[in-house]
Amino acid sequence: MAIIPKQSGRGASVLDAVRHAARQEQFLEVVSAEEARRRFEACIDRSPLSSESLPLAAALSRVLAVDVVAPVDAPPFDRSNVDGFAVRAADVIGASDGAPRRLTLNAEVVACGVEPAIAVMPGTATTIATGGVIPRGADAVVMIEHTELIEHGLAPAIELRRGVSSGQFISYAGSDIARGETLLRKGTRIGSREVGMLAACGLAATDVVRRPRVAVLSTGDELVEPGRPLKPASVYDSNGAILAAAIIEAGGEPVPFGAFPDEEVALELAMRTALDSCDMVVLSGGTSKGAGDLSHRIVPRLGQPGILVHGVALKPGKPLCLAVIGDKPLIVLPGFPTSAIFTFHAFVAPIIRARAGLAPEAARTVTARVPVRIASELGREEFVLVSLVDGGDGPIAFPTGKGSGAVTAFSQADGFLAIDALAAALDAGSSAEVTLIGEAARAPDLVIMGSHDVALDVVVGALAERGYHARAIAVGSLGGVAAASRGECDLAPVHLVDPATGIYNKHLLAPGLALVPGWRRMQGFVFRPADARFEGLSAAAALKAALADPDVLMVNRNAGSGTRVLVDSLLAGARPPGYANQPRSHNAVAAAVAQNRADWGVAIEPVARMYGLAFLPIAPEEYDFLLLEARRERPAVQAFLDVLRDEVTRARIQSLGMEPAGE
Repeated sequence: MAIIPKQSGRGASVLDAVRHAARQEQFLEVVSAEEARRRFEACIDRSPLSSESLPLAAALSRVLAVDVVAPVDAPPFDRSNVDGFAVRAADVIGASDGAPRRLTLNAEVVACGVEPAIAVMPGTATTIATGGVIPRGADAVVMIEHTELIEHGLAPAIELRRGVSSGQFISYAGSDIARGETLLRKGTRIGSREVGMLAACGLAATDVVRRPRVAVLSTGDELVEPGRPLKPASVYDSNGAILAAAIIEAGGEPVPFGAFPDEEVALELAMRTALDSCDMVVLSGGTSKGAGDLSHRIVPRLGQPGILVHGVALKPGKPLCLAVIGDKPLIVLPGFPTSAIFTFHAFVAPIIRARAGLAPEAARTVTARVPVRIASELGREEFVLVSLVDGGDGPIAFPTGKGSGAVTAFSQADGFLAIDALAAALDAGSSAEVTLIGEAARAPDLVIMGSHDVALDVVVGALAERGYHARAIAVGSLGGVAAASRGECDLAPVHLVDPATGIYNKHLLAPGLALVPGWRRMQGFVFRPADARFEGLSAAAALKAALADPDVLMVNRNAGSGTRVLVDSLLAGARPPGYANQPRSHNAVAAAVAQNRADWGVAIEPVARMYGLAFLPIAPEEYDFLLLEARRERPAVQAFLDVLRDEVTRARIQSLGMEPAGE
């Protein structure tokens, strides 16, 4: 039996920290989303907040707190709708080309803002402008185009060759808005049209529902405020900005408190201050069961009823903590950005909308086909973010492939689908209901699916400058080949070598597909500068040295990528330490080496340069595009082909370290 020596000092404290971090502090109780929502809503007030008076300029998008009764008529007087002459309709009955009627003009012109001084007597007419006040005695207006001026005689006159009816071209007082009429109802959201209606009644201000003030806090020792230098092992606090913007979208007023380290005293003080000054508190991070997760431990000390739910059977979003302190909701969202924004929209946004007086937001959904199998975790309802493309006979939903820690996952997705808690997977070819995110997304003019490359962003940007919206979905070279074969994209960027011939991409051609040359990029052995184990060697020698040293750690690439095919051919069956570490991008490979989490890998030269790594060329590879011939004549496809030939685009690609294919 081994004896573990007694630790003292710093060693003992480190071991204590390790034991504490490894201990499983389970959630209070994992409940379904429906049960979590029921418990939460049973303890909170969802009625609109009190009112405040705002000037019209500040009332846009706010909700009326009371019915608005019109204090005046609009228009406030009978007015002319055209330029012409105010007349008595009885004077021109039966007027025709054969029997014109002559009317003497009164000695005034009624312009806008002028009060008439002369009544229209039988046999007379008054010149009037559009918007002018109808004079006493007149009950119709004739358009100037339908009259002829007669200037001989004692006074000017007009001749009419067609009759008019009483009320013609007149807007009567109160015909638009009548004094005493309920102009706008309580609960109406004020848009530009409503502002115009209020202004037309002379109202300079109106009573609106006060927006809920929502405190926004972030927690984590790793968080750095945007704008400050990023320290090692740190990340920028994106949740604070995301949630503040989402609160505004939901109708609330965010009150940023900033990011706090994992220190109980400071965090508890901030939470108490937030509860004192705001209507709600939203905090992200610290609700799971890791070593630094403190938020859910502090909540029970803040007041009753306290925590109502801690743990929801959702993915992403399991660590969600819902609490009420007094009459104020306090929500601790998961720290990962996608988890945080998902659970915010599911549980927090509806409360903000209700308190702001807004109606519940109706979900917009479409039915889409899912072309690939999506594995799921039994016991938790899983939400999967998807991108939508037109499949000809209906939309196709592709999983974005980004996890809950991805900042861009939510913003770049078109919607999400749900996989039932009792399902282990969603089979390929299944139909699923996709809930759309945000405003109705514009259907892309061009769909590109396959391997991603930094130069592809240049091409997509050039297309945008020409007015074309291209959607690029990174699924890897093999994923692009499969998508092209199923007709799910217009173009598939690929870089796969034929092991038999050493030629890139031509072996991927099939009936209905053409190969469009893209550019050449150099793959190479990357390592940290001044690493004596590789400095001064060729790529082949560096690889040999890496394989000979068991302490040297590699970083691989994901199966299905063109780089992985190259790596496996170089290794010739070897499986060095780190082979199982398989990130999905060149950037991730470079970051792992630059941050000393690995010692070498294979990546393209521009990325190595971006991360300050040494680069030993291995082999050039061709980054080309499989094109569906049936779509070649589409304007967006033609624009793509033209952009590839454009000298400005080619120069931009070359500046990134790529070599565009020859004409």
